[in-house]
Amino acid sequence: MRMYFKFSLMAVFAFFFSCTNANTTANKNPSTNEPPQEHIEVANADIAPTPKPIKKETTNNTKETEISKPSKPTLKEVVVEQPTAPIKVTKKIQTEEKPQITEVTTPPSFSHKIWDEVLRKYVSSSGKVNYKGLKSNRTQLDTYIDLLTQNSIQSNWSRKEKMAYWINAYNAYTVKLIVDNYPVSSITKLHGGSPWKVKLVTLGGKKYSLDQIENEILRPQYKDARIHFAVNCAAKSCPPLLNRAWTADNLNRNFEQQARQFINQQIFNLISAEQVQISKIFEWYAVDFGNIIEYLNKYSDTKINPNAEVTYKEYDWKLNE
Repeated sequence: MRMYFKFSLMAVFAFFFSCTNANTTANKNPSTNEPPQEHIEVANADIAPTPKPIKKETTNNTKETEISKPSKPTLKEVVVEQPTAPIKVTKKIQTEEKPQITEVTTPPSFSHKIWDEVLRKYVSSSGKVNYKGLKSNRTQLDTYIDLLTQNSIQSNWSRKEKMAYWINAYNAYTVKLIVDNYPVSSITKLHGGSPWKVKLVTLGGKKYSLDQIENEILRPQYKDARIHFAVNCAAKSCPPLLNRAWTADNLNRNFEQQARQFINQQIFNLISAEQVQISKIFEWYAVDFGNIIEYLNKYSDTKINPNAEVTYKEYDWKLNE
């Protein structure tokens, strides 16, 4: 009995010792006999308090959120505002500058260039007009007439510009009158013999007759007798039609050239020292020329005596072709 009790006591002691040794080994080597997660959390809770890792995680998350939040709207503001602002400014600049450039570089102006081209093609240096050829190809003539119809004298034009305008208009509409009715033997065959009194001319929307342009505008307003060597009535005895358009730049030069050539050509005037037989133009418009001998001597190659006899040639109204 005593032996049995002693044996039992030793067995209990051995069992208790083995359990105690097993627990100690497990705590020293957790990887050998890994306990469930619950036990680790409980054990760790004793060693490291839970608030620290929670605060760290929370703090890290908060920092990440704070970094990402301002960056997103900042990127959006750059992307949205930066491209739109330059585009709007560029459009405004282009819209505002275009009309300014147009006004400066291309101001409205009237040119006799087309009429000059017509005269070069269809009028000889002696003033003969190719009405037949012009009738078959009248596009440029009609274009120039249209320009005259749409453009009247401007108040800011110089005196020479205005004179050139009226002379070109008179001559262009006279040529148009013949071309419209060609073939015709004489301008006097049209409109009952008085085509100059019919309002066939339209300038800037206003109607004129050839007679009005010559006798109500050119002669009284500009008081220059040389005008009679510039306007052409489409007749053989009329001063030849210049085969160039009149402009402010060539006005005075052409006045002098036309006057000298007309006065010294025997087909129009016969001049000697003692006697002159001159064009009817000098008789019809005597008031413009004043003392006719003195006026002729300004251009005549032959010196005319002050008391020379003056007579007038018959006027040939046949067409100047």
